[in-house]
Amino acid sequence: MTEGTMDQWVEALAAELELDLGELDVQALLDVARDAAHSVVRPAAPLTTFLVGYAAGRRAAAGGDIAAECATASALAARWAAE
Repeated sequence: MTEGTMDQWVEALAAELELDLGELDVQALLDVARDAAHSVVRPAAPLTTFLVGYAAGRRAAAGGDIAAECATASALAARWAAE
């Protein structure tokens, strides 16, 4: 999938879900999915990004962004892999 296709998909999906993504960092979410898939198990990737998104939505209600959630999830995946 090309970057343009990914951007178009994200924009189209956000519109269908009636979401204002603002400054969404798609690459950060993809990185978290990769970390979960490689450090935990592959099926953990979509669930991890869902949980990060859920937590980010709660944070956004208070004016924050998803950087903290992405960092937390990536760090946990790294610790998980080391165990």
